[in-house]
Amino acid sequence: MSGTLYLVATPIGNLGDISVRAEQTLATVDFIAAEDTRVTLKLLGHLGLKKPLVSYYEHNRRESGEKILSRILAGEHCALVTDAGTPAISDPGEDLVCLCAASGVKVIAIPGPCAAIAALSLSGLIKGRFTFEGFLSTARKRRFEHLSELKNEKRAMVFYEAPHKLLRTLHDMLEVFGNRRISISRELTKIYEETLRFTFAEAIVHFNERSPKGEFVLVIEGAMDNPEDAFGIDDAVSIAEQYIAGKMSVKDAAKKASEETGIAKNAIYNQLIASQRTR
Repeated sequence: MSGTLYLVATPIGNLGDISVRAEQTLATVDFIAAEDTRVTLKLLGHLGLKKPLVSYYEHNRRESGEKILSRILAGEHCALVTDAGTPAISDPGEDLVCLCAASGVKVIAIPGPCAAIAALSLSGLIKGRFTFEGFLSTARKRRFEHLSELKNEKRAMVFYEAPHKLLRTLHDMLEVFGNRRISISRELTKIYEETLRFTFAEAIVHFNERSPKGEFVLVIEGAMDNPEDAFGIDDAVSIAEQYIAGKMSVKDAAKKASEETGIAKNAIYNQLIASQRTR
C-alpha cells in the first residue's frame, strides 16, 4: 500500500505561526522533502524534531521528484515543505503534486501561512475577487505579454517580487496598467513587516528614495469599469498647476488636487517641485 504526500505550510517569518497539526505531521512522516534543507533544519530544531531530509527544488525537481514518488509508492509518508509559506504555490512543489496525483497517491494539505493571502487581507483592494499571478518572467517580452493579458482584468491581482527587480516591475506595470492603486507588503510576520499603499507613480518615487529590502507581495487593483474616468499623476499635476496659476501655493495646490483626484498629495507636490527645477 502506498504512502501519503503531505503539503505542510510553514511560517513565512514568525516561527510562532507553525500549527499544532503541521508540527504533528512533521513528527510522524518518514521523511521530509525540502526546498532548502538548511532552512528546514532550523525549523525542525525549533520544534525539537529530527527527520531524514531530501532536497527538492527548482533545478532537481524531475530527478528528485521521481525518487520521492518511488519512496511514497513503496509505503513511506512524505511531508513537502517550502522555505516559507504554503508549498506548491508558485514553486516546484506543484510538479510533485501532479506526479503523485497521476500515480494515484493520496495528497493531503496541512494549511497554514501563505504570503499571498496575508497581503491580500491587508490590501483593501480585493472587492471580493482576486487572481494570483506569482512571479513575472525576467525576460522583458514574456513579462510584457503577461501584463498585457491582464490589462482589462477587473479582479485584484497578486504578484510576488524580489527586491532587486521591484522598481523595474513597478515601471512596467505603470506602463501597461496606468497609474492604479497598489498595496505593497514586505517581510510579512517578521520584525520589519510593512504594508504600503500607493499608486504606481507614488511607489516608484518612494523606492527610488529608499532601496527595496525584503521579499515583496504586490496587490494591484483591478481595471475600472470606466477607465477613462480615472485620474493619473499627470492629470493631478495639471490640476494643481491651474491652482498655482491662480496664485495658490504649491503645497495647497497639491493638497487640493489630491482631494479631487485621489492621488497622494506628496506625489503631486514632488512632481510639481521637480517640474519647477527643470524650467
